[in-house]
Amino acid sequence: MSKQVTCDPSLIEPTLDTYDGVPGSLIAILQATQEAYGYLPMNVMEHIAERTGTPIATIIGVATFYAQFRLEPVGKYLIMLCQGTACHVNGSELISAAICDELGIQSGQTTEDGLFSLEHVACLGCCSLSPVMMINGRTYGSLTPDKARKVIRTLAEQSKKEGEQA
Repeated sequence: MSKQVTCDPSLIEPTLDTYDGVPGSLIAILQATQEAYGYLPMNVMEHIAERTGTPIATIIGVATFYAQFRLEPVGKYLIMLCQGTACHVNGSELISAAICDELGIQSGQTTEDGLFSLEHVACLGCCSLSPVMMINGRTYGSLTPDKARKVIRTLAEQSKKEGEQA
């Protein structure tokens, strides 16, 4: 984990109270934690260990075993780029190269400004739109490298305008 951020563990107190003494509730606690923080901060996992009496090694083991959990914060825009068969044969590697070049990151990384994160995923289930990416739940299909770059630039510009208005 590259950036150590301390988060206020009190956000998950209601969850810990709900599952207090309930066997087999660790995954539900971790899911609620990730929903609250956007990822699983180390200091919050340590707090969960203290409150539940679960060894921290067990909590980290569960958090790293399941792909649904993130140990690092993600950007404002989470780009999930499909690497499934249909996307692969239709040029997803070219889309990936364009995104990586545009943002200066690789899959699994977040831009320095915290705006974009890129994750390669096995399948988005949108084969007829291949190659395809999803950003914060919105699907972008029939991509070309130029289309992918345009989507990213548009989102960056929107975010910049939102920042200027704040």
